[in-house]
Amino acid sequence: MVKHRAPRTHLMAVGAGLLLFVLLAVVAVRATAGPTQAGGVPLRDLAAEHGIRIGAAANPYLLERNRHYRAVLGEQYGSLTAENVMKWDTLQPERGVYDFSLADTLVDFAEKHGQDMRGHTLLWHNQNPEWLSEGHFGPDELRSIMHDHIETVVGDHFKGRVYAWDVINEPFRDSGGELRRNLWLRTLGKDYIAEALRTAHAADPDARLYINDFSIEGRNAKSDALYELAKSLLEQGVPLHGIGFQSHLSVGAVPDDMVENMRRFTDLGLEVTVTELDISIDMPASEEELRAQAEDYRTVVRNCLQVSKCTGVTVWGVGDADSWIPSWFPGQGAALPFDQDYAPKPAFGAVQEALSKAGFGATPTGPATPTASATPAGPAASANPATPAASATPAASATPTGPAPTASTTPTGPGTRSPGY
Repeated sequence: MVKHRAPRTHLMAVGAGLLLFVLLAVVAVRATAGPTQAGGVPLRDLAAEHGIRIGAAANPYLLERNRHYRAVLGEQYGSLTAENVMKWDTLQPERGVYDFSLADTLVDFAEKHGQDMRGHTLLWHNQNPEWLSEGHFGPDELRSIMHDHIETVVGDHFKGRVYAWDVINEPFRDSGGELRRNLWLRTLGKDYIAEALRTAHAADPDARLYINDFSIEGRNAKSDALYELAKSLLEQGVPLHGIGFQSHLSVGAVPDDMVENMRRFTDLGLEVTVTELDISIDMPASEEELRAQAEDYRTVVRNCLQVSKCTGVTVWGVGDADSWIPSWFPGQGAALPFDQDYAPKPAFGAVQEALSKAGFGATPTGPATPTASATPAGPAASANPATPAASATPAASATPTGPAPTASTTPTGPGTRSPGY
């Protein structure tokens, strides 16, 4: 029997007459644009014109405490991914005791703002509660626990409200083509992947089901192994619908063969999605590095647009103030399209232009200066509905386990890295 925890719970008047009217009108227009004053058409609406989603990973603590964070999410992004609060340690901290309060905060926000909700993640080697990771369960008991969790989360609670799930997160080792010897592989064998996908599909037949991993953006031993796994699963009739390319990158490190690599997965009939994009810079970031980062963001978005079954791009956070990068990679940062104050950076303008009809060949004009006092108006639903601010700190349960750089990437050089998310 499933038990549930209780939820956690100036205008400055200037002049008179016509001058006053004009000034008030200007302020009103800015208020509808949200505090970022990003200018132009919101990213979510531009993406919808291409039939894709542009999304962001979201944190309910920041959503509640920071109005600028909240406004950027609502205005700019058409999909929302649960950054931490749909992971096992949050949803089922004690065996059979489920707590959906934080996850429901994100889903409610997404529904209110006409956004799609992406679930992250069902099975992973990190952020598991101690009762699970240290339980020393045999195969039959662990299989029963896995089924109960997936059926309760995907079917009983979120069915019809979450459009896609990262069912399997980071099944391969940090580099190379070997499956990671996580709890599930050690106890259930490699068939745990197929079994989890089948269980999730039975729980919600309409949800899109993904395998999600990092350092697979270009052709290498790891992406080759994932390709063979995906091909094998499809040949067995396993309900796998897509591959998530996390894309935690350093500036200058977008693989030249990213489009080609994504297309070989779509040739299998799968969707592909850029699920956790950020592009870090050695700090302090120079103007030149910010421009280079903008070009990398433009390239990744264009790469998605060149692949017919690429469903969208999600950035891993909203602004540099809430990025995970500085905590786990000291000396690195400035990885997102909005800065520490949630003002748009050149990367925002580059994404905006890449999504515009004239994006190929357009010259960046740069985003406008943010207006701190503005409050957002609720955005209209996009053709592809999905997602949800600055100084608040997530609770300890929402923090990731510390990742290490992948074997193919050193902290001082460009490349992809283990996200620990």
